[in-house]
Amino acid sequence: MDVLDKYFGVHGDALALRSKRLEMLASNIANAATPGFKARDIDFAAELKRAEGGGAGLQATSAAHIAQGTPGFGGDALYRIPVQSSLDGNTVELSVEQTKFGENAVQYQTTLSFLNGRINTLMRAMKGE
Repeated sequence: MDVLDKYFGVHGDALALRSKRLEMLASNIANAATPGFKARDIDFAAELKRAEGGGAGLQATSAAHIAQGTPGFGGDALYRIPVQSSLDGNTVELSVEQTKFGENAVQYQTTLSFLNGRINTLMRAMKGE
């Protein structure tokens, strides 16, 4: 499997992290009206560096943090600080979350397209085309 990891490079880890980030952002959007809900996100660059072995993962300090064993994500979720907080303690700013979700979805699709191209190239090479 080491050969495939080298062939796909950082993009496999990036795809898993982008998927986990999409889940978090979708959760933020879904809980926009939940009193006391705290918007969460991940530091994509830091987590990608950690996944590639370039940095130590963060240590969970609360049971509410995402578990270290979560596939594609080994650090803590970061809580977003709102520009304007609501009276009910909810920190979700819907426009911010929707923008970040859209940006991340485009980046996810780009990474997926790149990986698909690499797989097609590998398949053509195996067929001798």
